[in-house]
Amino acid sequence: MDTLTGRSSMSRSSTLRLKKVLISIWRNRKSMSSLKQIFVMVCFLAVICIILFIVISSKTGIRYSIIILSEYNVGKIAQDTLTPLKGNKTFIIAPYYDNRQGSLVRVLGIVHHTEVKQLCCYFCCNGQKSLVSVEGMIDIHSDRFGFPFGLADINCYEPPDCQASYMYLANCSDRDFTSLPRFEIRNRERKEFSANFTVCISTMYGNFNNVLQFIQTMEMYKLLGAQKVTIYVKNCSLWVERILDYYSKEGLVEVVPWPIQKYLRPSNQWFHDDNDDNDIGYYGQISTLNDCLYKNMYTSKYVLFNDLDEIILPFEHMTWDGMMEKLQRENPDAGVFLFESHTFPQTAVTNGDFTGISSWKDVPGFNLLNYVHREPDRPELYNARKMIVDPRKTFQLSVHSVLKSFGKTLNVPLKTALVRHCRGPHQPNLNRAQLIDDRTIWKYNVSLIRRVNQVLKQISLNWKTKT
Repeated sequence: MDTLTGRSSMSRSSTLRLKKVLISIWRNRKSMSSLKQIFVMVCFLAVICIILFIVISSKTGIRYSIIILSEYNVGKIAQDTLTPLKGNKTFIIAPYYDNRQGSLVRVLGIVHHTEVKQLCCYFCCNGQKSLVSVEGMIDIHSDRFGFPFGLADINCYEPPDCQASYMYLANCSDRDFTSLPRFEIRNRERKEFSANFTVCISTMYGNFNNVLQFIQTMEMYKLLGAQKVTIYVKNCSLWVERILDYYSKEGLVEVVPWPIQKYLRPSNQWFHDDNDDNDIGYYGQISTLNDCLYKNMYTSKYVLFNDLDEIILPFEHMTWDGMMEKLQRENPDAGVFLFESHTFPQTAVTNGDFTGISSWKDVPGFNLLNYVHREPDRPELYNARKMIVDPRKTFQLSVHSVLKSFGKTLNVPLKTALVRHCRGPHQPNLNRAQLIDDRTIWKYNVSLIRRVNQVLKQISLNWKTKT
């Protein structure tokens, strides 16, 4: 394996002349009968290839290295959601091509915030025969919440005229590519949107088994306008696994395995404290949210970020389409739309006397239609928010906010919509009269009941058996 490092001010015209020489030699290869001539040709071709691949943009002054590989040096393509690098201090999620601020590849990875100082990207620019390396810029997201590991963007500027399909990532001194995983660079091709709205949900954990509420939530998403739901799954019950399989076959749900516990000790808390020996906060949720952003960046017009027990519910419109058309028209420069989260406590049960729900009684989980009272604001506390974003204007996001983006951020007024968060109470001492009656979800009851019954009929599970 040979390496050549350098900067070049070679002009594009010089490059074209070299290409012409290369073509001429190739056309006259049959006249080279002796082994010596063939050897000279091969050496010359290698030199030309090296020179062509170190043409550096004079504007960036970025230093690249050329590495010539034998066919035995090629690593295997990474297939998993998380791929550890040597030393277990870096775990790669995926590289994404991103030309919004120059031609770079943004590699999403979980890194130790003090122990990972240098990483290099190795681009497969000439098939698998040579690599071009460049040192990555490690940008650890600010919302690490005190844990030793956090999400990082490892940004590597792509060599001019490269357009690699695959790359490696490793310590800059590592040259054993046989043992290194090879990553496919995503988002290289831009296609027409396959969805107006994609919902990103992270992370399903704790052997999740809230079956009825999950089915209702998926059907509510469809009624509101979602064409796709991406869910990162750590673990769930067998019943929920069957339902995920049903929605996957239907084309609504994309299940992304999230084996975070295989490599790190994930916490079930947001903030790290002195007694916490875990590695990363809340099952690595911020990592999954950002991966979901880039995964759907060029396939969905808008992307929503909320939890399994949350629904962004409009007051003035029946669908997200109508709501977002109005919000975008009135705020053309906005790319981030934040919605207030309000708790609908599961301790305040209301019987709506709905017909056609007798088959729900044995289904595990909560019935969303029974919870139509929300807690009032607490003046001393800030209401958490969830969001709808234009993904192409967004670079980094946290759970309740966007960290880096183009354009403006709009705090959507409560009269327009809210995040309906059906969960245990935040204010358990409030009585029913102190709660706010909010029956907005009942606008959808007829369609929702019909859809849920259809799903229950098709999956046909015996809810009285143990999972």
